[in-house]
Amino acid sequence: MMNIQTSSSIDQDKVLEIVASFSHSGKTYWEKRNTIKVFDTEFGKWNVKSFQVPHLINRFAYKYVRKSKARRSFEHAEILLSKGILTPRPIAYVEFSNPVGLTNSFYVSENLEYDFNFEKVIDPHFPDRDNILRQFTRFTFQLHENKIHHFDHSKGNTLMCVKEYGLYDFYLIDLNRMRFEEMSYEMRIDNFNRLSLTEDMIPIIGKEYASLIGKDADKVTEDIRKSCQKFHDFTLRKSRWKKRIGKS
Repeated sequence: MMNIQTSSSIDQDKVLEIVASFSHSGKTYWEKRNTIKVFDTEFGKWNVKSFQVPHLINRFAYKYVRKSKARRSFEHAEILLSKGILTPRPIAYVEFSNPVGLTNSFYVSENLEYDFNFEKVIDPHFPDRDNILRQFTRFTFQLHENKIHHFDHSKGNTLMCVKEYGLYDFYLIDLNRMRFEEMSYEMRIDNFNRLSLTEDMIPIIGKEYASLIGKDADKVTEDIRKSCQKFHDFTLRKSRWKKRIGKS
């Protein structure tokens, strides 16, 4: 069984043609748990993400209980754009399933020619770094004010395009783990902790975010620092636990 949804201007047959050729064509951009490829089409370059086949329980869940990652990516992209948040334009999602549950799924979007992502800004010598960090903080504040809780707000998931006069556009990607909800102060602070912020980045972001929410800069900075440290300690413990399990 197949389920496909496309944006209004795109022919479903073209999407299915690309998906059918995914295993043997296209230029591979990312290949780990999921695979991302770029395809040249008459409509421009398309970015096609093939999600890993889920384990048996999730296969059932993604067909009968909750939306698949591909469908959530497509629908979340549409919601973001409606709220004025940039993300590569969604084109389609495609799901394949059998009576047991979901098998393969794909999310198709326009390929964005971006200049760099947030990970590059971690380098202390990156050009215009302080300005970029302040603008990125305002972008994050815009997400929070629009009730967008992006659980994968991490160093690789914001793409940046250089504009004129020291301005930048920020595009959100990896959209399937997202909730649209009122963001408390604690939730907002914790939303910075996956960004791998270095010690010198935290005061810049803390001061800028404090000015946006009307709170004391020292407090906001210290709260971000504590949240980042707590998340770092958690991931370290998790990594050590996985290594011990692997050896047993």
